[in-house]
Amino acid sequence: MTNYEELLKKAQAELPEHTEGDVRFTIEKVRGHLEGNKTVLSNLKKIAKDLSREPEHLLKYLLRELATPGKFVRNRVIFGTKVSASKINKKIKKYASEFVYCAECGKPDTKLAEEKSIMYLRCLACGVKKPVKHV
Repeated sequence: MTNYEELLKKAQAELPEHTEGDVRFTIEKVRGHLEGNKTVLSNLKKIAKDLSREPEHLLKYLLRELATPGKFVRNRVIFGTKVSASKINKKIKKYASEFVYCAECGKPDTKLAEEKSIMYLRCLACGVKKPVKHV
């Protein structure tokens, strides 16, 4: 047996039985807690970074969708009302489908651009350019 075949068998033996799967892009769940009547989130900026979007854009969308006041205080977000984590996670998924995933190929490799006061979602994978609503 050649050296290559030995190395190939060794590599195959060391492979894990189950790999992560074919999903290369996952959206992290929000982490937070309640403080009286307020909801405090500690990882919204990280979620926005993972989505390659401005944290302020994501927050503005969430505030409108959840119909609640809120703001960034250092690295945390404070909503003025009690909001369940599941509700926030659903709204973040909705945000991703509107402002992150490409409508043509479904990949998350997109960026937001504004031309002549119209907001566009441009896909870096397939090149499609689609107008999206302002937040």
